[in-house]
Amino acid sequence: MNEIVLKIENVSKTFNLGKNKIQPLTNIDLEVKKGEFVAIMGPSGSGKTTLLNLIGCIDKPTDGKIFIEGIDISVLSESKLCRVRRDKISFVFQSFNLLPYLNARENVEVAMELADKYSGQRKQKAKEFLALVGLSGREDHRSLRLSQGEQQRVAIARALSTDPVIMLADEPTGNLDGANKQEIIKLLSELNKKSGATILMVTHDEQVAACTQRILTLNQGKITQQQKHKPSTQ
Repeated sequence: MNEIVLKIENVSKTFNLGKNKIQPLTNIDLEVKKGEFVAIMGPSGSGKTTLLNLIGCIDKPTDGKIFIEGIDISVLSESKLCRVRRDKISFVFQSFNLLPYLNARENVEVAMELADKYSGQRKQKAKEFLALVGLSGREDHRSLRLSQGEQQRVAIARALSTDPVIMLADEPTGNLDGANKQEIIKLLSELNKKSGATILMVTHDEQVAACTQRILTLNQGKITQQQKHKPSTQ
């Protein structure tokens, strides 16, 4: 697949803190093809989260341009950014962010409803997405009755259910023990291969990053290394 779904051109981000200026990103250039699984690594403060926020339409660059499927999101109004975020981006967080008063199926259904997907079929579709992440038979369990690994699987099913152009994962294994970490990264890798989902994942874990197709290293706001490799099998 050679279609470019994400293109970043000379992007910088500056924050003003009183009389001081902080620039977490400087002159970033990046292209991501449809179906790629990319890890973003780097020390704390290197700009990883800032980069994810810009791609996810949560923030805008100070300079430069960001294109998602050819749309320059850096010039969009807030209302149009919200639509791009709803229609083209999904998120998987370290802390799962499930609604505790809803069961697994309902958590997925809410995401589909907000994205205006699968009207009239959401209950069945939610079951299908949960089955895809290995949670058949657990659809009616609330988050408190699910293990941490299962909660992250629900979060991944929720992210997939909106049919995103790009899935952004911010330390998705950060709150998991060793066994659950292995299961989640294996799941993301399999979903990437089977569904062709484009995934950008921030991680501090070299073992997790090794399961992706490309590793970007950020340091002091710049991409200092790009490494393509054959993903390891866990």
